Amino acid sequence: MEAFETIGARIEAVATDMGPAYISAVRANIPDATLVFDHFHIIKLFNEKLTKLRRDLQREAENGLGKPVLKGIRWLLLKNPDNLDDKRNERQRLDEALKLNEPLATAYYMKEELRNIWHQPDKLSAQNALDEWVKKAAASDVNMLKQFSKTIAAHRSGILAYFDFNGLSTGPLEGTNNKIKTLHKMAYGFRDVEFFKLKIMALHETNYVLVG
Repeated sequence: MEAFETIGARIEAVATDMGPAYISAVRANIPDATLVFDHFHIIKLFNEKLTKLRRDLQREAENGLGKPVLKGIRWLLLKNPDNLDDKRNERQRLDEALKLNEPLATAYYMKEELRNIWHQPDKLSAQNALDEWVKKAAASDVNMLKQFSKTIAAHRSGILAYFDFNGLSTGPLEGTNNKIKTLHKMAYGFRDVEFFKLKIMALHETNYVLVG
């Protein structure tokens, strides 16, 4: 790929999501580089599975108390527990929904345990936490967790590589992409592509963008 060919420096590690296309591209073009699977994308993928689980359970709860309680909690499930707003009774609403549905509660608390893996003090601790998480998920009665445990186990080395490369992630890249989108919106589209490229290259030099 041209993008890889234009890079002259030796690449030791590449942060990416677990998409097969990305993995194949890295292995084909820079086979000596270590793959580091981005933890934000892993949690995002889990949240997508959690949302689908909630929808499936919601469809099953067509009558009774479960329906009104489960229906409005999607964003509460995805929120970091520390960010739940007690003034809006978010924590209470979430607790009520989890008490009424064991599979949903199991998946939710497993998400928090998964997130905690990247907060371990060292790689060995993270390895133990990750292996324990896979065992618990595989042994659960929730099919979504069983399937996700296989995904995590298959990408184990790339997940743990996070600790070998000082917490490498795609965060900086995502930030740059967002800046480029903002730049493009501010300019309402550049007619001069080369000028647009210069503006993009200058993004890292300033905290703001002047369009002219």
